[in-house]
Amino acid sequence: MRNTFPKLLAVSAFALSIGASSMALAESAGQYIDDAAITTKVKAALVADSQLKATQVSVTTNHGIVQLDGSVSTKGQDSTAVNDANKVDGVKSVKDLLTVKNGTQAE
Repeated sequence: MRNTFPKLLAVSAFALSIGASSMALAESAGQYIDDAAITTKVKAALVADSQLKATQVSVTTNHGIVQLDGSVSTKGQDSTAVNDANKVDGVKSVKDLLTVKNGTQAE
């Protein structure tokens, strides 16, 4: 009976670690799917906005944080893109890396 307790403890610890790893993988996959859905919704919002139709904006999402890269013609378009992205469900914040076509980073 004494020999079985350490073995049982070791097996239990191993099973718990496998379960935790599986949960972490499931959460990672779920987060990836959530981020992909947010990216798609933000892109759709930008395309639907008539003020942004001629812009080149790239959208990436990581843990609900949306990053906008690319160029716009005016600072007004920059603000519009950021506002559109912020309105999408699931967006925690927006990182604005857009540049105005004259070469300056939009603020």
